[in-house]
Amino acid sequence: MAETITWTPKARAVLRAASELFYARGIHAVGVDAVAERAGVTKKTLYDRFGSKERLVAEYLAERDRQWREVLQGRLDGAGDDPRERVAAVFAAAGQWSSERGSHGCAMVNAHAEIDDPAHPAFTVMVEQKRWMLDLFTGLAAASGAADPSTLGAGLMLLHEGATVAAGMRAVDAPFAVAAGAAAALMA
Repeated sequence: MAETITWTPKARAVLRAASELFYARGIHAVGVDAVAERAGVTKKTLYDRFGSKERLVAEYLAERDRQWREVLQGRLDGAGDDPRERVAAVFAAAGQWSSERGSHGCAMVNAHAEIDDPAHPAFTVMVEQKRWMLDLFTGLAAASGAADPSTLGAGLMLLHEGATVAAGMRAVDAPFAVAAGAAAALMA
């Protein structure tokens, strides 16, 4: 993303409105008119602050990722140094996040269903968020002494992603608890 955004109160209002609308209704279903109206600004203000809808989408996803990492870090900080406890903390954080902010599933996965063009500014945000999660799980697998941390890390990541999708679709009762149990078994 090229130009730095000046985070004025109106820019924050636009991002808040876009975040609510994009997550609840989908990116393609929500136009800038609806975002501007929800934010209480003009379309000109929206474009002055963000330049384009594509940039606004990227900022929405980047902010959601920042908030997720903040919630997750709080859980990891409380988990201590044991990698197994830290993996359990990831699933607990995801369960908390899902119940408080994730009723429609993963914003990155949802966005990727609508945006698959690598040239879109949001594409990198989505991919990097998933790579970061994979790196986290792989690092925890390595810290646990796993013989093959890459494979275990990928397995933990897939459990997490599956639980996130199942939670959004309400397909499984307590998906993060189930996934945490499976993760503990993999790490045993």
